[in-house]
Amino acid sequence: MGWLSRFLAAIAFFAIGVLFSPETFGSKSVTHLSAYLKLAHLLCFSTAFGSALWVTFIGGIIMFKNLPRHQFGNLQSKMFPAYFLLVGVCCAISVAAFGYLHPWKSAPTAEKYQLGFLLSAFAFNLTNLFVFSPMTIEMMKQRHKVEREENIGTEVGWSKNREVAKANPKLAAMNKKFGMIHGLSSLANIMSFGSLAMHSWYLAGKINL
Repeated sequence: MGWLSRFLAAIAFFAIGVLFSPETFGSKSVTHLSAYLKLAHLLCFSTAFGSALWVTFIGGIIMFKNLPRHQFGNLQSKMFPAYFLLVGVCCAISVAAFGYLHPWKSAPTAEKYQLGFLLSAFAFNLTNLFVFSPMTIEMMKQRHKVEREENIGTEVGWSKNREVAKANPKLAAMNKKFGMIHGLSSLANIMSFGSLAMHSWYLAGKINL
């Protein structure tokens, strides 16, 4: 199925969902603007949370364990900027919608905390997008160059890198610097995911089944 077909299918299911909305059956419980904002918030939050869950705990680990290391790194260098941009945009829309629905001056304390969690997720993703991700990618490219000179990087896992680094101070220094930058990026990503996870608990409490 091509991209256009998938997009049209998504629009079709969205339209069907509108047909079965409470307003269709005469409910006046929410205004149209409020409904649209809630929908935008829910869709963007769920997209951000689901993407973070997959990339952080599933997709990245599977790729690392099955792809040659340089191939894995090159793929990550293309995927992560798009991932951080997607999650950042989704968080921004969620913040805007939630902030409009719960104005700061009149919002209860619980909603203020939730807005803070969403803002935190947004800030951590911006930090990764504009600071840590470019630094990590540049450091990775430099290290790949050194590794190619040592004829390593086509293997799966870190074993050969660690062996060569014992006799190559330049590579050892690069490993240390890369580990530090990558660690900060991972920490920011985990903090973003944690903020979204805390908001998911709030949303679960609002669902009436």
